[in-house]
Amino acid sequence: RTLRTAGNMFVVNLAVADFFMSLTQSPVFFAASLHRRWVFGERSCELYAFCGALFGICSMMTLTAIAGDRCLTITQPLALVSRVSKRKAGAVLAVVWLYSLGWSLPPFFGWSAYVPEGLQTSCSWDYVSFTPSVRAYTILLFIFVFFIPLGIIASCYFGIFQAIRAAGKEIRELDCGETHKVYERMQNEWKMAKVALLVILLFVISWSPYSVVALTATAGYSHLLTPYMNSVPAVIAKASAIHNPIIYAITHP
Repeated sequence: RTLRTAGNMFVVNLAVADFFMSLTQSPVFFAASLHRRWVFGERSCELYAFCGALFGICSMMTLTAIAGDRCLTITQPLALVSRVSKRKAGAVLAVVWLYSLGWSLPPFFGWSAYVPEGLQTSCSWDYVSFTPSVRAYTILLFIFVFFIPLGIIASCYFGIFQAIRAAGKEIRELDCGETHKVYERMQNEWKMAKVALLVILLFVISWSPYSVVALTATAGYSHLLTPYMNSVPAVIAKASAIHNPIIYAITHP
């Protein structure tokens, strides 16, 4: 029952997104790799890439929500935090899924496209074609589902660090029982925030090589990229769906 909190709803949502990322990507990629080419047809390629985009974006936005939840829990009064109900958390998650869906659907309607990539054993959005439409989609995609969420996450953790630092200073100056209780609560919440931070850092590290490849192609230097340079970062990125649940299973209370 203690795990049935609004904050832990975000953790469950991350696990769901990671599960479906693994379910829709890994078996298909493995089978295509055995044939050394994409053998499932154009429609399956589009669906495969769509699922990768949807669940990948959902994971990023859920991590952003987790960072915001940790920040709110640590920096705001306990009375305010207690008003963050499961219904409100559910509304946030609904926005996360709709936002992810909104960025995953455009390639079906002519804004960019879902195509085979790299060694032709997987599919993704077309970040190689040097056209205004494709470049615009890729640039906006990175701005709104990678860089802005990263900025929000960084701001949240900066606020957390500042709050803990201020509380520690207040304890040294006042040394009263109530302040100690508040600081102890913040320290407990910080332990959970550190787990979330570790997951976020590993997620960013996993997706960064893929981001560099896509942005390199978008900048007009796709001729510098070999098939392996396109494919290997994609595998590393999607592997984040595997280590996220492991970290939470080991460390999350």
